[in-house]
Amino acid sequence: MGNEFIKNTFEDIDIKIDLLLELCQTLQVENAELLSKIKHLEANLNEKKETEKLYSEQETLIKSKIDGLLTKLDSFSNDVPSDYQSNV
Repeated sequence: MGNEFIKNTFEDIDIKIDLLLELCQTLQVENAELLSKIKHLEANLNEKKETEKLYSEQETLIKSKIDGLLTKLDSFSNDVPSDYQSNV
């Protein structure tokens, strides 16, 4: 009976080790998938940051041009003779 008990105990241990190995392999696959997803999301984030930076630069340039045009317009309206403004 002692040998049978030892044999059954080793079989139980063997089954549990097989289950742990399967679980480990499953977790390794899942980990690899998650790492791949992280890389993909980081790439998307970097692309969006770059797009946002370009948009911000364009917005700054447009605001600068508008300010320049408004300054020219103000300068022009101040340079118009007063008798011309009264006729308009």
